[in-house]
Amino acid sequence: MSVYVGIDVHRKRSQVAVIDAKGEVLANRNVPNGVEPILKVIGGLPPGTPAALEAAFGTGWLVELLEDYGFDPHLVHPLRCKAIASARLKNDKVDAAILGQLLRADLLPEAWIAPPPVRQLRALLRHRVQLVRLRTLLRNRIHAVLAGHGHDRPAGCWSGPGRAWMASLQLPAVSREVVDDDLALIDALETVIDRLDWEIHQRARSDPRVKVLTQLPGVGPFTALVILAEVGDVSRFGSARKLASWAGLTPTVRGSDRVAHYGHISKQGSVWLRWVLCEAAQTAKRSPQFAAGYQAIATRRGKKIATTAVARKLLTRAWHLLTDAEHAAATQPAAASAPQAGTR
Repeated sequence: MSVYVGIDVHRKRSQVAVIDAKGEVLANRNVPNGVEPILKVIGGLPPGTPAALEAAFGTGWLVELLEDYGFDPHLVHPLRCKAIASARLKNDKVDAAILGQLLRADLLPEAWIAPPPVRQLRALLRHRVQLVRLRTLLRNRIHAVLAGHGHDRPAGCWSGPGRAWMASLQLPAVSREVVDDDLALIDALETVIDRLDWEIHQRARSDPRVKVLTQLPGVGPFTALVILAEVGDVSRFGSARKLASWAGLTPTVRGSDRVAHYGHISKQGSVWLRWVLCEAAQTAKRSPQFAAGYQAIATRRGKKIATTAVARKLLTRAWHLLTDAEHAAATQPAAASAPQAGTR
């Protein structure tokens, strides 16, 4: 008998519902998060049993648990699951049962589950970004302390001469303590960031798709890896427009009858992908490929919207490059295995 599992996940506890093929609720229990409590409810179900859960913060452990124990996890797009959002009676028990019922009826608005190597690459790249942001925060704090005492060094403070200049300043005891502590933290971060940069460089060298993406202006090895990690399997997007929509770089549309109003970009998708594309667009907008279009949009709509438009164009070209590379890789083995002319 076919069964279906719906799980409403929270930080400490989860509601687990088991539905049979007729829609009857076989079990609906609230259990603490963990391997043993979850398996007490669903551990006896046959391998390959589908299980639905909403894509949310802190659900990665449950996806891995389901995969490790032979279940078929399905991530539900939280913004598109109207059956849960519009339910008149709404609690964890109802939400878990609705997930199971939607899974049984094949009506789930699913989100893609990245394979473990892609999830690990995402974690590595995001870790590096967060550390760089922390280093920038510490540098800004030092600049604020120095500015508060009327000191400024246009040539920069982070080189050898800059460090010597800061050490020679006459600062109050607490201000000196803040500067020295922040410099020590920056030095500690530099060691970790350098190690991560080396590891990321090795990964970029071993991935031929990085070389393809770095043909784009403003896209270096790190940016290319972020695009690859966030997009994952590019073949799941039937067109460049669908990829741009998934990334939240297409405008929202509100229409009625024959009138359509276009708003700002939806921003529904990977925050990291939008961020790295907008960073790349800051350089790409000055290249001959995009400069004219950027200036035209900037004159009409402003620089920020024009930069976002360049980011979308970069993603569109990235889709075409990756799709062409995938097709070339797929046809290459077939061409290599074909018999050569004149051979027997």
